[in-house]
Amino acid sequence: MHINDILKKTDAGEVLSREELVFLLGLAPDSLESYMVMAESVRISKELTGKQAEVHAQFAVNLAPCSCECLFCSFARVNKVFTESFEASPEQAVAYARQFEDDGANAVYMMATAQYPFERFLEMAQEVKKHVAPETVLITNIGDLSYRNAVRLKDAGIAGVYHAVRLREGVDTNLPVDKRLRSIDNFKEAGLAVGTCVEPVGPEHSDEELAERILLCSSLEPAFSGAARRISIPGTDMAARGMISELRMAQIVAVTRLGTSRNVAGICTHEPCTLGAVAGANLFWAEYGANPRDIEKKTEEGRGETVAGCRAIYHESDWGGWSGPSRYF
Repeated sequence: MHINDILKKTDAGEVLSREELVFLLGLAPDSLESYMVMAESVRISKELTGKQAEVHAQFAVNLAPCSCECLFCSFARVNKVFTESFEASPEQAVAYARQFEDDGANAVYMMATAQYPFERFLEMAQEVKKHVAPETVLITNIGDLSYRNAVRLKDAGIAGVYHAVRLREGVDTNLPVDKRLRSIDNFKEAGLAVGTCVEPVGPEHSDEELAERILLCSSLEPAFSGAARRISIPGTDMAARGMISELRMAQIVAVTRLGTSRNVAGICTHEPCTLGAVAGANLFWAEYGANPRDIEKKTEEGRGETVAGCRAIYHESDWGGWSGPSRYF
């Protein structure tokens, strides 16, 4: 297998096979061949978007210890990072959403922990929808839902959801893979666009695991795909596994682009970084409120980035910024 033969395939618009993805993921991140893959990825990514990257923005509806026990998450009850619960008021949720509008975010996400009551979340979403511009794209990031409740989200004016089958789902989490996939089917059947991602990547994940997840994400015909590394939560058992470098993350983002259909223009990474943008990521997130990778209750005072900060990273990476509602949803 030779890198030039693989790049000829991608130049012709072909999606790579599992074996080809494994080969690319196995290259040294700082090798000439990996930089060639990143260059091809960003070329495709800019071609599909007119060199205009998007910044989406997420705020947390609540913060609470979560029994899903995702070991990589600061909300997990077992990690004992957050022991008290907090819930935003409808007025606070509206204020967050309108601030993101004013900042120029291309989409606004509402995130809640998996056990947050759906009826309350729906009421919150309806309240936010009433107070934002009609063209504002509203997305949710919540737990698994039935088809009926997915339809109710759609009827409330929600355009899409973020939902992922995380790496080692059911092993590092209490959530079965089939339940995650069933929810994605429910969302899509209800008419909601689904954004997804290969995440959270750690040093223990094999190239084969990553390749299989890249192809799974692509098979979902998502609003966007991408890849994101795991951020270590201090004091947790999973922190001992370590973190991959931003360069390795950029490599995985680039391989994800080459393993994803050209019908999917959006390729994300998180957290925002210049290396990710240079490798082809055309979607970043700004964040307010709680954040599953942060130990601060308000991530804007910790790891969270602003819309302006994300746009500045793109500017430094020779990307333009899309103005207006997201093209991915």
